[in-house]
Amino acid sequence: MERVMPPMNADERTTLESWLNFYRATLALKCEGLDDERLRVASVQPSPMTLLGLVQHAAEVERNWFRRVLAGEVAPPIFGPGDHPAGHDGGFDISGDASYGAAIEVWQNEIKYARANCAERGLDDTSEFMGTSVSLRWIYTHMIAEYARHCGHADLIRERIDGVAGV
Repeated sequence: MERVMPPMNADERTTLESWLNFYRATLALKCEGLDDERLRVASVQPSPMTLLGLVQHAAEVERNWFRRVLAGEVAPPIFGPGDHPAGHDGGFDISGDASYGAAIEVWQNEIKYARANCAERGLDDTSEFMGTSVSLRWIYTHMIAEYARHCGHADLIRERIDGVAGV
């Protein structure tokens, strides 16, 4: 996944979509060049957070916000519920047979669904969430924050694994 710097002077939608794509690509870059064993290395005790778990979580979060919330789809959890009800924000727990190849394929598929569901909507279009309306603009902003936070986690985990930081 190529990481492109967001334009510094664009319309709102282009800016939001570009930053979301930038952080999606950043998470993929944090995993680049590592085998499945190293992608399973936890950050630091007591946290069990791993790069593979972050990729799975990203797939779950994409599914939750862009399919369940925005499009109103019935979409079951992908990787199991973990510690979160209904798996909406799960994915951190990795099974014994989990692989990066499978996880990234699922994640990229969820991104395709997200892009398709967003393409037919305006930033002011809303969906129902927790008894209130939520706009696509809010979802984009939330997802940018979600990815930015987890890219920071990924940076620290990657640095622990092999000293690579700041990608």
